[in-house]
Amino acid sequence: MNKVYQVYQVSDSTGETLDRIFLAIKAQFSDFNCKTIHHSFTRTKNQIDKIISQSKKEKNVIILYTLVDKNFSQYLANETKKNNIPSFEVLGNLITDFSKLLKKEASRVPSGQHVLDEEYYKRIEAVQYTIAHDDGKIISDLNLADVILVGVSRTSKTPTSIYLANRGYKVANIPLIPERKNLPNDLIKEAKKRCIIGLICDASRLSDVRRNRVQSLNESKRGDYTNEKKIIDELKNSKILFKKYNWPMIDVTRKSVEETAASIIKILDILNSR
Repeated sequence: MNKVYQVYQVSDSTGETLDRIFLAIKAQFSDFNCKTIHHSFTRTKNQIDKIISQSKKEKNVIILYTLVDKNFSQYLANETKKNNIPSFEVLGNLITDFSKLLKKEASRVPSGQHVLDEEYYKRIEAVQYTIAHDDGKIISDLNLADVILVGVSRTSKTPTSIYLANRGYKVANIPLIPERKNLPNDLIKEAKKRCIIGLICDASRLSDVRRNRVQSLNESKRGDYTNEKKIIDELKNSKILFKKYNWPMIDVTRKSVEETAASIIKILDILNSR
């Protein structure tokens, strides 16, 4: 049986950055079994001492940490070395290298990325806009959107929109409904002005997703919604539509929300650079 590692994530802030970095590392090792223990807002030696004390009682402990205060960072490094506990500082060397390159001292302020500045309020505004414009609920002010996502049901429009909104993009998403032959007039008006992207998916995969959706809602009637032949027609018609208006298409079949969002951001960057 493989070892189960206890991965301590020690951060002086929310731990979000550290968690994402660890997920990227973990994805590279298929047989890496671990339990993650989060220690957020670690800003005193007393807190570090408790973490070390706790880790000494367990087996196969690995400590990952992001502590921007040099004193606390060095203290944790010394304590882990003293107790033979593997530990890795995630951002420290990068901050130091940037400091040398820029010939400036880093502020070393915990939670520096979470300051309530103009960028923060821009993200909040983007989230509010995106939620209000989910699933075609509002289409009267599409001219304010940074990007409009269009696709048949269950092609990840909503989760992708929310992810992009958290990155500061105002997103409207509009479903293609088989019974409606024509696109909303407001969308047509923006067809040549806005970045509009069509999302498509493999029909078999889409049928499975819809079937699971129906089951989760305890609905007995599936009808055309989960019928693969009908779904093939839906997707075929959506592709014809996207080609008609020359909208970029992204196949989300084997893409995570993050990967789809990255593709959309790349398209936006290309369009904005013209």
